[in-house]
Amino acid sequence: MSRGFGIIGCGMIANFHAKAIADIEGARLVACYNRTADKAIQLSEKFGGKPYTDLEQMLTDPAVDVVTICTPSGAHLEPCLAAAAAGKHVIVEKPLEVTLERCDRMIQACRQAGVKLATIFPSRFHRSSQLMKQAVDAGRFGTLALGDAYVKWYRTQAYYDSGAWRGTWALDGGGALMNQAIHSVDLLLWLMGPVAEVSAHAATLAHERIEVEDVVTASLRFASGALGVIEATTAGFPGSLKRIELTGSQGTAILEEEDIIKWEFAQTNEDDQRLREEMKGRTKTGGGAADPAAIGHHAHTALFRDFLLAIQQNQVSAIDGHQGRRSVELILAIYESARTGQKVRLPATISNG
Repeated sequence: MSRGFGIIGCGMIANFHAKAIADIEGARLVACYNRTADKAIQLSEKFGGKPYTDLEQMLTDPAVDVVTICTPSGAHLEPCLAAAAAGKHVIVEKPLEVTLERCDRMIQACRQAGVKLATIFPSRFHRSSQLMKQAVDAGRFGTLALGDAYVKWYRTQAYYDSGAWRGTWALDGGGALMNQAIHSVDLLLWLMGPVAEVSAHAATLAHERIEVEDVVTASLRFASGALGVIEATTAGFPGSLKRIELTGSQGTAILEEEDIIKWEFAQTNEDDQRLREEMKGRTKTGGGAADPAAIGHHAHTALFRDFLLAIQQNQVSAIDGHQGRRSVELILAIYESARTGQKVRLPATISNG
């Protein structure tokens, strides 16, 4: 079945959405919306589709079946509500939104309109991530004791100065944790299950003219009883690939971007050595560690394919609105703990500032 896509917001990340659409048989980019015409025209000339500066007009285009929202994080709600009301399925760049109330409004609007909603967390579609998940589900780690995420990235001052929305609570929703490390937060929740309690510290140490943190640490207690740590920064020159470490009574595995750099279990099987060889050296880009544009689009393609299949079969997509909300809830709890100096239990009534 042919599906027409419209992109809302034609900044840097929209290029990766357009590339993913182009890779899918039966999908095509038919519309590009941006408030300023030049960006819409540039994306249209590069990838196809009609440029729009009027969102309502684009949403009345019958060729548009699915929209992908690439606006700043705190400006996802309004185009999502408009798209749902127009009967368009919606894919939203991470985070889903910057407050739980805004996330909930998006989820409710899409449900009431009978359209699908998905959140962009492409790291889940990496083969290495899926192998980690399969090992967890198969019980190969025994009793999971620790689940840790480390995102030690680097962003220049020029990066934050490049857009008035960057580094603001209202439109960025947070700093190193909400913008950069949220992919690892999602992976950690997917692999380890829900978090019951957090205790955190945050600071702004290496950047000027931003409201949000450029370094944060959080101690976690998962609902399972396991413990964990999240460390995130955008002040870590020269930038390192993100890491997920799982440690249990019967095994340890370490994921570094798309590579599995440790894969050791008490009960081995015939595939383990092959996987150790196959899953190293897979990361072909900088993973966004120092350059936001230094990422691939192949996992976006896999996520979009999953979403189109969910539409076709009327099923829930792998990373729907509820899945997207979970990472926002945990991040806001971490911010609340850092702000108050107190432990925060989840679920909690929390905001972003």
